[in-house]
Amino acid sequence: MLRLITDFDGPIMDVSERYYRVYQLCLEKTRYPEQTITELSKTEFWQLKRSHTPEIQIALKSGLDAQQGQQFSQIRKQTVHTQPYFQYDALISTALDALSKVEAAGVDLAVMTMRRVRELDYAFNQHNLSQFFPENRRYCLSNDYVKTRDIEDKPLLMARALAELPPVTDTWMVGDTEADITAAKTHNIKIIAVESGIRDRAQLASYQPDMIVTDLKTAVDFILNQ
Repeated sequence: MLRLITDFDGPIMDVSERYYRVYQLCLEKTRYPEQTITELSKTEFWQLKRSHTPEIQIALKSGLDAQQGQQFSQIRKQTVHTQPYFQYDALISTALDALSKVEAAGVDLAVMTMRRVRELDYAFNQHNLSQFFPENRRYCLSNDYVKTRDIEDKPLLMARALAELPPVTDTWMVGDTEADITAAKTHNIKIIAVESGIRDRAQLASYQPDMIVTDLKTAVDFILNQ
């Protein structure tokens, strides 16, 4: 049997609007009265995020000073993974088609994400995704998990999944970050990186995935044709 493990944010969910709204909030909360700032357009902001530009650099480019940049970064960290901002996430346009194809082909499908349980449940309820991922195929962080760094936490999540899931003949992973690529490579799983998420092609290539494609649907088409 074939298994596909997919990340959630990036391959399935577009988080760019959430991140941009939080960026706008951080600017508003850290600017001085009467201070002239340069709010980046969403396109400019997202290009910086995808090229892995540090938060402080984004703050400086927006006209804040170094001290404000520290505050900007702190507010962002405290806010970006909270309600009410998750309401701004949207499905990637081709994601449902991709998931339906996987299901129709009889592939064992699992999701692996750095979201916490409540954050994943919220998205599943908003977008009716439970049909694709039964509870024993959802790998995420507990609500009280103390995060370190995704690139360290995700390989641990992968280890748990591989210990719990029934054996299969072949496994692929699809993800959009260095954490996904590292998790897959740590456990000798083939990894396809997608450009529909928070890292651009150059960033993804530097971690040497097996392939880089545009989105989950393209990855699924390739896997099913193997």
